[in-house]
Amino acid sequence: MNPTPTGRLILTPDGRDLLLTRTFRASIDDVWASITESDRTARWFASWTGDAAPGKTIRYTLTFEEGSAPADMTIDACEPPRHLAVSAVDDYGSWRLEAHLTETDGITVLRFAHHLGAGPNVAEVGPGWEYYLDNLVASREDAALPDFEDYYPSQKAYYEQLERDLDTGGAS
Repeated sequence: MNPTPTGRLILTPDGRDLLLTRTFRASIDDVWASITESDRTARWFASWTGDAAPGKTIRYTLTFEEGSAPADMTIDACEPPRHLAVSAVDDYGSWRLEAHLTETDGITVLRFAHHLGAGPNVAEVGPGWEYYLDNLVASREDAALPDFEDYYPSQKAYYEQLERDLDTGGAS
């Protein structure tokens, strides 16, 4: 498999945002459940426990990272079934993530943002989010999950170019 990277990088007042989009032939409520219910998030990203309400902290464990230790994630905003914002701090940095869902005629679009600020290297995190979001697609279709080796390091150059383009004012 040779997945094509889809991420975009944009400048924001706080630094940079990595944006990715996935489209589903499903209701917004069903896609919302895929990104908010622990048994469903475990199929593509991480399982979690705790009180999932705005301002509360959940404990998550990455499903596909061997030896992953549980970590805390704060629910910054939760407006079912359209908007979810979470944040976490771990050994790899600070993570501010956001999902926006819209539905038209039974087609739901997920717009995912990783608010990078001046922090994480997009060439390191971009391929990971491509992988996880493709895991989401595959898990919803009961298809074989992708292999991370198909994403990293092969997509690293794409994301390095996005960063260079942003730095020089080119297209992202």
